[in-house]
Amino acid sequence: MAFNLLKGKRGIIFGALNEDSIAWKVAERAFAEGARFTLTNAPIAMRMGEINKLSEACNAPIIPADATSLEELENLIDKSVEALGGKIDFILHSIGMSPNIRKGKEYGDLNYDWYLKTLDVSALSFHKIMHVAEKKDALNEYASIVGLSYIAAQRIFPDYTDMADAKATLESIARGYGARLARLKKARVNTISQSPTMTTAGKGIAGFGAFYDFADKMSPLGNASADECADYVIVMFSDMTKKVTMQNLLHDGGFSASGMTPEVMNIFENNLK
Repeated sequence: MAFNLLKGKRGIIFGALNEDSIAWKVAERAFAEGARFTLTNAPIAMRMGEINKLSEACNAPIIPADATSLEELENLIDKSVEALGGKIDFILHSIGMSPNIRKGKEYGDLNYDWYLKTLDVSALSFHKIMHVAEKKDALNEYASIVGLSYIAAQRIFPDYTDMADAKATLESIARGYGARLARLKKARVNTISQSPTMTTAGKGIAGFGAFYDFADKMSPLGNASADECADYVIVMFSDMTKKVTMQNLLHDGGFSASGMTPEVMNIFENNLK
């Protein structure tokens, strides 16, 4: 069911790869709620995905851009404003990549060149996007910018290594730039800390299946799905949340507030017998 929450709004959605992507789900929901937007991803990621299918379904122009490149972001912002016929009301940052995780590097044995790449792609790109949008005066008042995060920014989880540092940086950038854009444009910047989700990126982490199952059993409401995350993002893009900014919003079925659940306790009790 649609509620026209984004009727007349214009946006940019980063990171849609395939139907498993949270960004893909957000695009579908944004279109259903009346928004117009452009889709963007790095050219190499676009070759791996199915973004053309999403573009056709949502009547959304595709503008390739490496989010680590200021020049390409400038082109993206200019072309988005031109294609959409006005300034931007919302931006989704759904980008994350760690060469160290892909190569199975442990935290004590990171390749530092790859580490810098992780930070640049997964966190600094968030700053760069807002920097370019500010310099070009491309944001409408009360624009909403959302980055997707994970609770590993605050807690240690196996095999998440340098991506945890990137997520912590992402959340800090949301606070820093959120304060700035609030003064300049009454805009808001937030991150959503999502449950483990069966996306292409998530499934690339070693042991993700066990990781996902544990979180599901530790969450009184169960893991939040990609579709449910999209619903939350749409609310954050809407005018219903005009005074929510600089927050890391936990969307995890209660995982972050649970010390122990009966489901997990039962597993321990049975294994200790």
